[in-house]
Amino acid sequence: MKIRKARLPDAATIADFNRRLAWETERRRLNPARINPGVRALLRHPAKGIYYVAEGKGTIAGQLMITYEWSDWRNGNFWWIQSVYVLPEFRKQGVFRALFAHVHKLAKSNKSVCGLRLYMHAANERARRSYERQGLEHTKYEVFEMDFRSP
Repeated sequence: MKIRKARLPDAATIADFNRRLAWETERRRLNPARINPGVRALLRHPAKGIYYVAEGKGTIAGQLMITYEWSDWRNGNFWWIQSVYVLPEFRKQGVFRALFAHVHKLAKSNKSVCGLRLYMHAANERARRSYERQGLEHTKYEVFEMDFRSP
């Protein structure tokens, strides 16, 4: 499994993976007119975040996105792991483990990063088990939102 930064030509695949992710986890249909330019915007502007993709058998098998949150308490950035998706035919083959190991190594070697965080749909037990196997712990924080652009 090769892990690399995503590039602009990967945008259509990433947007497709995001649509699949939203449907599988929340039964939400994402609007292509919104998600496609959203993915391209991040790929064009690394200050927004970064996608990493896992390539296997000549195809993109999975993805993971990082966004940033400044913590004044820690004087550092949390890297938020988001948009994690692995194609069904590549699941249980270590794709997420490889993506996470890559990002974990990068984060640990970057002095400006104070930790990793992620959020997931509460009912996604498969993801929960996978994240716990990587050493991530459930926190006492809960996420609240006010969505101005619901898909």
